[in-house]
Amino acid sequence: MTPIAYGLLVAATSVAPAPAPAAEAAAPPPTTQVQVTQMLIQQRIIIRVPAMSPPPPPPRPIKWKEVKGPKCVPVSQLAGASIGQNDTVDLFLRGGTRLRAKLDDDCPALDYYSGFYLAPTPDGQVCQRRDMLHTRAGQQCRVERFRMLVPER
Repeated sequence: MTPIAYGLLVAATSVAPAPAPAAEAAAPPPTTQVQVTQMLIQQRIIIRVPAMSPPPPPPRPIKWKEVKGPKCVPVSQLAGASIGQNDTVDLFLRGGTRLRAKLDDDCPALDYYSGFYLAPTPDGQVCQRRDMLHTRAGQQCRVERFRMLVPER
């Protein structure tokens, strides 16, 4: 236990003698006595830490290998995207498939505003060498080809 505070209690008390008989009425006035007492205040704080298993090691980063991809992708299958370098966009499809869209030219406005738009087509697909990604800054970047991304072993 760790003492938190020490206190010293000093109390001044007046001690009055018992009433004296009338003969001793000329007695001196009562005296004041000082009584000193020491008081020790202690406090204990208990912090409970639950036992946990150590966290698992972080997963190794996955290296992706590009293989031949499809010519067109249904827009309904697109689940998300990640902007790579200025000339690539990784597309995440429903079901876990990943595609890399290689753009025909450097498209620096993609990562500046972190996003792009796709113009709807009558067939509901995004096709290589036909469709364009529209950046939020107004630039257009044509999809040159799709490459499928598979984990490298």
